[in-house]
Amino acid sequence: MNRLYEFLRAHPTWVDGFWAFVLLMFSALWILVAEFEEGALSGRGQLVSSVFITLALCTVVALRRRHPEAMLLLATAAGVVQVLTGVFAIVPDFAMLVIVFTVATRTVRWASRYALVGAFLAPSIAAVAFFVPEHTGDVVTDVFGVVFLTLCFLLAWVLGDSLRTRRAYYAQLEERAARLEREREAQSKVAVAAERARIARELHDVVAHNVSVMVVQADGAAYVLDTAPDQARQALETISGTGRQALAEMRRLLGVLRSGEGPQGGEYVPQPGVEQLADLVDQVRGAGLPVDFRIEGTPRPLPSGVELTAYRIVQEALTNTRKHGGPDAGATVRLNYGDRELRLLAEDDGRGSQAELYEEGGVDGQGHGLIGMRERVGMIGGTLRTGPRPGGGFQISAELPLKGAD
Repeated sequence: MNRLYEFLRAHPTWVDGFWAFVLLMFSALWILVAEFEEGALSGRGQLVSSVFITLALCTVVALRRRHPEAMLLLATAAGVVQVLTGVFAIVPDFAMLVIVFTVATRTVRWASRYALVGAFLAPSIAAVAFFVPEHTGDVVTDVFGVVFLTLCFLLAWVLGDSLRTRRAYYAQLEERAARLEREREAQSKVAVAAERARIARELHDVVAHNVSVMVVQADGAAYVLDTAPDQARQALETISGTGRQALAEMRRLLGVLRSGEGPQGGEYVPQPGVEQLADLVDQVRGAGLPVDFRIEGTPRPLPSGVELTAYRIVQEALTNTRKHGGPDAGATVRLNYGDRELRLLAEDDGRGSQAELYEEGGVDGQGHGLIGMRERVGMIGGTLRTGPRPGGGFQISAELPLKGAD
């Protein structure tokens, strides 16, 4: 049954053609009975007119969905011929109700209004043409018949117009749903891109810092391997500890990508914050870079976004100092707790950086370092200033607002 239903929906003209054929058969039977048994058709003229009207109105039913406006005019022509030739109500007149309904379901406004006017006038015109000149019955009955036919035509038009309104409403709902789906997809793409950028920043900060520490320690261990095995052993332990820390942070980042999965093979470490800056400075000092680290103001709990941003800025600044500051460079880190912002200063007295590098966004060869800093600071509404330090070296300063940073 479902297949048959789908087939009929896909071929509406065939369905209309079938009903037009049924209407034609009933009409032909009526013409034969009227002509040869009842004598309802007076003369050859009315017989020819009845055949024309029947064929026209059956065509209206067959093609009502493909050419509704043309079929409305054809039905009008058939009605005019019926009035002019005096052919009383016949079976095919049912097609007039069908075409009024069909036109009302469409969006062609002139045709719908035309059908509405016809629904009002057609029964009255028929009453005047067929009943008034030869009136022999009850006036009340005739008036009731006209009112009944008028209500039938109006009901057909109202049902069709209601169907048109409902179709328009459903089409609007579908269009709105499609638009919302497109907007949802666009928002999803933006969210995915933002998440990818965030993870890329995190991976860059983790890898750049920890690998640089491991490289420095490995070079030192290779240099003193024969002359100072104890120092070489200590450097190897530092490399091992740094590698484990890098793996733990990378495991936490990769855990973000596993939707709905919990930790596997160990706990994910929490996001680093300002409390871990002391450990970071000690690690950098152990790698051979002198760092003067001071905290000014009264330490207090900070928004998580500010905590992570401050940690990553200091981490990237010290990494850049090790990579670009030269062998004798030293670094200074100041953390100042203000009333409304956290001020951060990280500078060194090394060789500094070429202007085209930090102006293009970074000093790490690919430009990702300072780009990542600016993105982090911008996400929490802070300000970042980078550039050469008076007297030599490089300087990074940031102001991170403490409200609305989460």
